[in-house]
Amino acid sequence: MSDQDPRPLDSMGVPREPIDRIVKPITRFLHVEAAGGFVLLGCTVIALALANSAWSEQYLAIWKMRVGFSIGSFEMFHSLKHWINDGLMALFFFVVGLEVKRELVLGELREMRRAALPIAAALGGMIVPAAVYLLFLGDNDGAPGWGIPMATDIAFVVGCMAVLGSRVPHILRVTILSLAIADDIGAILVIAVGYTDEVGVGALLFGFAGIGVCSLLARLGVRRTGVYVVVGILTWLGFHESGVHATIAGVLLGLLTPARPWANRGAVGASLQQASEFFQGDRFDSAQHKAAKVRRLEQAARETLSPLERLESLLHPWSSFVVMPIFALSNAAVPFEFSDLGSPVAIAIIGGLVIGKPVGILGLSWLATKVGVASLPEGLTWKSLLGGGVLAGIGFTMALFISGLALDGPELDAAKVGVLAGSAIAAVIGMVFLTMVLPKPTETPTE
Repeated sequence: MSDQDPRPLDSMGVPREPIDRIVKPITRFLHVEAAGGFVLLGCTVIALALANSAWSEQYLAIWKMRVGFSIGSFEMFHSLKHWINDGLMALFFFVVGLEVKRELVLGELREMRRAALPIAAALGGMIVPAAVYLLFLGDNDGAPGWGIPMATDIAFVVGCMAVLGSRVPHILRVTILSLAIADDIGAILVIAVGYTDEVGVGALLFGFAGIGVCSLLARLGVRRTGVYVVVGILTWLGFHESGVHATIAGVLLGLLTPARPWANRGAVGASLQQASEFFQGDRFDSAQHKAAKVRRLEQAARETLSPLERLESLLHPWSSFVVMPIFALSNAAVPFEFSDLGSPVAIAIIGGLVIGKPVGILGLSWLATKVGVASLPEGLTWKSLLGGGVLAGIGFTMALFISGLALDGPELDAAKVGVLAGSAIAAVIGMVFLTMVLPKPTETPTE
């Protein structure tokens, strides 16, 4: 009998299986960055439709269902929505922390000269919307919601730019994404400082002790993911019980993740050389010998990626296609009344997102270039930056999240309506404006 596998092989020499025809297209879709925005939009539409249907009461009751556990005298029982916002969203914020760390160490924010414009734009995009919100709100209730229009939803912004296609210049994408990352840093600080009431010092110290343990484990060279998962959960628990929003633990753990690979190219090359007989079909002393060489090769290949790169690649699809859609299904479920659009809170949020965002981004960017702190990169025009600033008014995920922290009751419902309406208006105006000001893609002549 021949040992040769009759199945067709892929480019890596691995046999193609029937399931690959289903799995591989799905995998490719999950790694398309813009796809997350479309899934998020679909879940938002579903949540709104169900919340305003005959099944509204039953649908909203799902998220109020109490879930939890008890161990001895200690017990944790919260609504399903609370577990999503404080627990599941910690994974989202962990990925945000990874993205921030990558930009600070490897990306556009690593050099102050290149980072100056996105940072200035982000500051303007936070300060001015908050000021516009308070200006529109006047003497009405809802002042704690000043942080709501400060946020930018990266997934939706990326989705909108993807729809515009190749006519969006690369430098505009980089600038807006860097701005959004800097914006996330500001939103995280707002959550930590502006929306923390009472702090349990003992629990907070326990949480920071967990951060310290993770840092120590990384310095000692511990590489087992399971160890960090256990310490991370305990860290989250400390922050949760302290009163500081638990998602801050996710951000801090993301920022602690090493951005440099443990193995260098020389070590990997040596491992490849030692394992070359495996690929050449040479014999091994034993099955254990063969397995040991394969394990060493696998470990060497794994260590060429930094923990940050590996975790971001692994968790980004889960964050985009599981966490954020579930968040949208639970938080965008707002019984919609058109009268809510006339609420002072909704009007203030719409004003902050649609007017405050682009004015703040463009205004502080212009000021930064005038005083010489920053310069407009080659290929980026003020018109295109204004269009990108309008798109940055799509607040959605973070804006809804801050709404839940800042407000409650009728003001919270009005705030969610304002976030949804303001984000939709910003998306439409931004895409139409960019379509008008950006050059049409050049067509390659066919012979």
